[in-house]
Amino acid sequence: MNSAFITQPSRRGFIRSLAGSSLLLPGIVSEMLRADSARGAITAAGDPAAPRASHFTPKAKRVIFLHMSGGASHVDSFDYKPRLIADHGQPYEVPKKMLEAFALNNRSEVKYYKKPGWEFKQHGQSGLWISDLFAKTAERADDICLIRSMFNDHADHAQATLGIHTGSVTFTRPSMGSWVSYGLGTENANLPAFMVIAPALPYAGGQVWSADFLPGAHQGTRVVPGPEPVPNISRRLPDAELQEMELGLGAALNRRHLGARGNDPQLAARIKAFETAYGMQAAAPEAFELAKETDATHQLYGLARGSTKGFAWQCLIARRLAERGVRFIELIDTGASGNWDSHGDMGAHGPLARNVDGPIAALLADLRSRGMLDETLVVWATEFGRTPFNTSKDSKGREHHAQAFTCWMAGGGVKGGYSYGESDEHGNAVAHNPVHVHDFHATILHLLGLDHTRLTFRHAGRDFRLTDVHGNVVTDVLA
Repeated sequence: MNSAFITQPSRRGFIRSLAGSSLLLPGIVSEMLRADSARGAITAAGDPAAPRASHFTPKAKRVIFLHMSGGASHVDSFDYKPRLIADHGQPYEVPKKMLEAFALNNRSEVKYYKKPGWEFKQHGQSGLWISDLFAKTAERADDICLIRSMFNDHADHAQATLGIHTGSVTFTRPSMGSWVSYGLGTENANLPAFMVIAPALPYAGGQVWSADFLPGAHQGTRVVPGPEPVPNISRRLPDAELQEMELGLGAALNRRHLGARGNDPQLAARIKAFETAYGMQAAAPEAFELAKETDATHQLYGLARGSTKGFAWQCLIARRLAERGVRFIELIDTGASGNWDSHGDMGAHGPLARNVDGPIAALLADLRSRGMLDETLVVWATEFGRTPFNTSKDSKGREHHAQAFTCWMAGGGVKGGYSYGESDEHGNAVAHNPVHVHDFHATILHLLGLDHTRLTFRHAGRDFRLTDVHGNVVTDVLA
């Protein structure tokens, strides 16, 4: 037979041929044909990742959350304290609660003030005080809303990291990104709503992006900088049409299996994960491919063409994911070691800041130039700050400090060039307008059009929410 007359069967023809050969039950065939109309997608009304309406008109469509792991020092970066400089080397009697951050053999009540290691200057038309540690970020001062009165509930890394991500330092809870995914769903069915770019595991590990008791479809997808950011994303079968037929059959059988089990939410989430994974085979490689980005964009971020590592790569990929409808994108700069936990020498903050400072400034500038910053909330956070004092007059480092620290937001409906709240004259404790982690989360959700008191999930006999039973929106930071 002439091979020119041999044609590949269409997907629908293949399905019908199976029915004609009595290889499939009619019910399964009809399910497959319905699925085929959406190119193999599972289109059940109960799709846990389907887009949802916000509670009210949002200011922001998405979040890019920049987490500096280890506890970046507020008094060396964004919280200017002239009195701390003047009192360098002077004794300070530390309250017992603050001493909990010190090792058991280092809890002498008298410590000594330590001045910042970098010079502070005023920046932008707003005149925000920011140190030379973040000289490039300081150039975007008029985009930034500093919150200088943050406090957390724990001074140990794992617990505080969970606090800034989940609102709880004691029990496992869903991550903020998972709550956003649950509340708003996805804008792009071919990419997860919540993605985390992390070169190494942070404190508390994968719990940082866990969905916990929320449907599994809302768990964050980890991306590891490198040549293969998402492992196993390549198609297993060389023929796309053959893969579609295989997946269509699997989708129909999965849907049948789900219906027989009362539409179990965990099973639905697993099925949705299969569907998203298929979509990612086309969407993810394109999102991570930077060849079409201009030389000017690479230069802006300080990223060598072809490089797939470093915070510059993370920031540029974050912008591309934001363009493609990912709701919540988290960037973690380091892992549970080699981070901002500068007990021995604050000089270690220098290279850590150089890794992130330029890329963060570039991200803000890039979003602004593309008209995206107004609808993208960029959040810079760390789990706690560092003490304005230490054990001896010549101590080079600083200890954990959860009683007062600084985070900031930009774009997405917040006031630019604005500073909210104050720590005391040395940066020891919050003096005015305290912002607990629950308030921080409530404000982020509000900017996304979500009422934190209404965004709840029934679990173990009670309604849970990101902010537990606390939290107030910090209205003064809203534009």
